[in-house]
Amino acid sequence: MFKEIYNYRQMISSMVRKDLRGRYKGSVLGFLWTFINPLLQLVVYNMVFSIILRNNIEKFYLYLFVALIPWIFFSASLTGGSVSIISQKDLVKKIYFPREVIPISYVTSSFVNMLLSFVVVIAVVLFAGVRPDPLGIICLPVIMLVEYVLCLGMAMITSAVTVYFRDLEHILGIIAMAWMYLTPIVYSEDMCPERYRVFLHLNPMTSIVAGYRDVLYWGTVPKLATLGEALLLGIVFLVIGCLVFGRLKKHFAEEL
Repeated sequence: MFKEIYNYRQMISSMVRKDLRGRYKGSVLGFLWTFINPLLQLVVYNMVFSIILRNNIEKFYLYLFVALIPWIFFSASLTGGSVSIISQKDLVKKIYFPREVIPISYVTSSFVNMLLSFVVVIAVVLFAGVRPDPLGIICLPVIMLVEYVLCLGMAMITSAVTVYFRDLEHILGIIAMAWMYLTPIVYSEDMCPERYRVFLHLNPMTSIVAGYRDVLYWGTVPKLATLGEALLLGIVFLVIGCLVFGRLKKHFAEEL
């Protein structure tokens, strides 16, 4: 399977470019929305949780922002990835190619979009006066890669299942909203009662968010335990995703 996907790498690259070009096609600001969108979300969340629902987290705007951008990538992979096969149904029914190419292309384009958004993240980090540890900066691509693996696994599962169960597309919107509040993005982990913290660590995004914060908020090197936990959970979801997708893809054309 991996060899076949590699042989279709040009198709993946072409689909990624097409998705990135078409993401804001026809809008006045065009590609600038890549940077404006996360900034506007930051303003809204910061107003709500700094003014209305106050907390005592120092530099809360930064604490939020370094977790919000990775979360947007994860949420897009979960919800948008679920309809990636359905949105390419004409392609699936007409020609042969490894069906895995479609979720891989979607997640990769969302990943590239996150990387572009990190231009704004780095600017906010420097504005806040944080000076990340050089070793921590070296670890940052590793954290991003771990998140990519997790997102790809989730997209493989949801895209395959949605072909057979179309209601999942709408259910995932609710799940993504609940998942965000079950991840310490707008609050710190120590605000969760200690007896419930074990459930936070069953959430793969908890470890990934902690890794980003270690580097970009605390300015330290991410803990090996944090990276290991995130990597393990990411690999588990990717393996499950490949197995589920491999089992269900045989009848995509008939279902579509």
